[in-house]
Amino acid sequence: MNQNPATKLLAALTAEHAALQDFINLLEREQGLLVENHTDQLPELAEQKSVRAVNLNELAESRRNLLRKNIPALSVEAIQAWLEVRSAECLAIWNKIRMLAERAQQINRTNGELIQMKLRHNQQSLTVLSNAVNKANLYGPDGQTSFSPGSGRSLGSG
Repeated sequence: MNQNPATKLLAALTAEHAALQDFINLLEREQGLLVENHTDQLPELAEQKSVRAVNLNELAESRRNLLRKNIPALSVEAIQAWLEVRSAECLAIWNKIRMLAERAQQINRTNGELIQMKLRHNQQSLTVLSNAVNKANLYGPDGQTSFSPGSGRSLGSG
């Protein structure tokens, strides 16, 4: 049994909408982990994010392929106009997808800024620690003192 184009498009849009909502939930979880400084969970989340992003791209490509059969130049305006005439149900989901995509972009941008702030903080902390170690390093690798202010002579020498 062959589905008509509107039914296929509705199924594609519905699947994309669900996947995008799931992706946003993951981005919000990532943001919570970043804010609460639970960064140990981020690598696993990054892997999930990658898998879901690939899935979203595949769903979006399926939707574009279905629309290309009816709309020669795929633009937001052309899709909007075509759906307004053909399917109110598809149009409603399409508009939700567009709003969710904007939301996902905002959250992802914010998460990127949070990550950059954490990286800068970590770099500053490493610099402070490194400087402290260098200043406190009174003995060289051979066990001899490496600090001799003033005369340049080692401690205890006459």
